[in-house]
Amino acid sequence: MMDWLTQLWQQIVSGLQSVEWSSWGAWTLTLTLLTLGALGTVVPFLPGPLLIFFAAVVHTLLRPQSGLSAAGLILLGLLVVAAYFIDGASGAMGARWFGASRWGMLGVVVGGLVGLFFSLPGILLGPLIGGFAFEMLFAKKSLKPAARSTWGTVVGTGVGMVARVVIACVMLGVFFIDALWW
Repeated sequence: MMDWLTQLWQQIVSGLQSVEWSSWGAWTLTLTLLTLGALGTVVPFLPGPLLIFFAAVVHTLLRPQSGLSAAGLILLGLLVVAAYFIDGASGAMGARWFGASRWGMLGVVVGGLVGLFFSLPGILLGPLIGGFAFEMLFAKKSLKPAARSTWGTVVGTGVGMVARVVIACVMLGVFFIDALWW
């Protein structure tokens, strides 16, 4: 009765002795960074696309035999730049689409930068308040057109967030395809 249990234990021990633990450690670190990067695309204060790129670089350094190619790393780098450009410009582009003046677009950017110093509420409300205030004060617009351009900021920021999530998914796909199949 105990023979099967003894044999099972011996198989488990021999299996664990044959495992290359450095590989497990590198993959655990990589997958942790990739998970944080994926979460960072929707959670403020976590630089999602940058963490995904960092995970790819770390994985390539720790596991050169299963790391990314130079083309994969360059593609991920370009996607990081695109994600942050779209993220930064989307609010202003949305405001412009809904009729904001140059003052309103500048207000969105200034409000976003000032909002960084006020935690999550500042990040969310800064561009809105900045765009609305600049439209009212400097562009001399009335309440309705200023509110319309502020709504454009909301729409643009939402589209930018969706684009950032899509880019992060593409980055994850590039990582896994390059690391596992190329």
